[in-house]
Amino acid sequence: MDNLKVTLFTNEYPPYIYGGAGVHVDYLSRALSKLMHVNVRCFGDQDLRIGNLNVKGYREWEFLKEDCDKKHQKVIGTFSRDLAMIKDFINADIVHSHTWYTFMAGFLAKMLYNIPLVVTMHSIEPLRPWKKEQLGNGYNLSLWIEKTGVEAADRIIAVSKSSKEDILKCYKIPEDRVQVIYNGIDLEEYQKKDKSDVIKKYGIDGRFILFVGRISRQKGILYLVDAVKYLPKDIKVVLCASSPDTNEVMEEMKEKIREHKNIIWINKRLKKEELIELYSNADVFVCPSLYEPFGIINLEAMACKVPVVASATGGIKEVVVNGETGFLVEPGNSEALAKHIKILLDNKVLALKFGLNGRKRVEGMFSWEKIAKETYDVYKQVVENYNCKRM
Repeated sequence: MDNLKVTLFTNEYPPYIYGGAGVHVDYLSRALSKLMHVNVRCFGDQDLRIGNLNVKGYREWEFLKEDCDKKHQKVIGTFSRDLAMIKDFINADIVHSHTWYTFMAGFLAKMLYNIPLVVTMHSIEPLRPWKKEQLGNGYNLSLWIEKTGVEAADRIIAVSKSSKEDILKCYKIPEDRVQVIYNGIDLEEYQKKDKSDVIKKYGIDGRFILFVGRISRQKGILYLVDAVKYLPKDIKVVLCASSPDTNEVMEEMKEKIREHKNIIWINKRLKKEELIELYSNADVFVCPSLYEPFGIINLEAMACKVPVVASATGGIKEVVVNGETGFLVEPGNSEALAKHIKILLDNKVLALKFGLNGRKRVEGMFSWEKIAKETYDVYKQVVENYNCKRM
């Protein structure tokens, strides 16, 4: 193991995970700790040490919640947690920030401790205008925070080739400063299971299609609900959907779901084991996102040998191979979504073939050991270059 030390800044970390970025940092930090010393600073109350991995959580300053607009509070609270993260001394060779939520921590750490900064772009704020509905004018601050972090970073990691192209369009930075490293999957954990406990628990009888994700306009869940009217009535549509971005999108979701008796809505975050069981028993996994730099949930489904119908957008096009592991359809097109779901429901041989192909693809390209080694190599190169400049 190398003596190299990294401090990772992240919004999400177990047990507080609600999206793909949190899943990424969880697995990456553990895989990296087999190669080097890893210190994670996250939003929460965590405090643990496992071998070379140390994790500490930080809370926002409570007084900032007083008389604060709820939409603005999310951004203001982010500032306070970032400040708390860098207040504690950082003994590391490099810092690595994930998502705009911690880009300010990374930027300030670089300035205070004179160490290089790496950022990973799990999404790109200028390409998510619907965030204004969630953050109000706080969206202007999230844009500024991301821009500040990206422009100060010594290396930017894009989670897909498509994401790299978007980063270069949105920010004036040299192309050689942006490197593509895909998300990964735990191949031992995510594999098809012969269990049906969760199916029985939630009353899922017969064949079903599956959605997993936040209740967000970005995730395209409303387009999937609109597609239900084109599907056979005996097919269940299981929505593992929680953590709404806004009350407005939640109410819109409730209104649309009332029209369909074959929708089973699991409005909470399930345990990993429960999700794997749902993947394993689903006939089709659906990812209708409007914007997705990578889409780690597609890896999870493919690892469990489920055929996928997903939007042809962003990094999804680099994960799901159209006509081999699933189908790619036009984002926001409910009829096209339903048409391709139905093809797989009607053709079990094709669905089985796509599922097997998906597992093979995941095994060959997306292991966490591979992703951790690529990330570690980036750290070594950045640290060496940074030290050379200071000499």
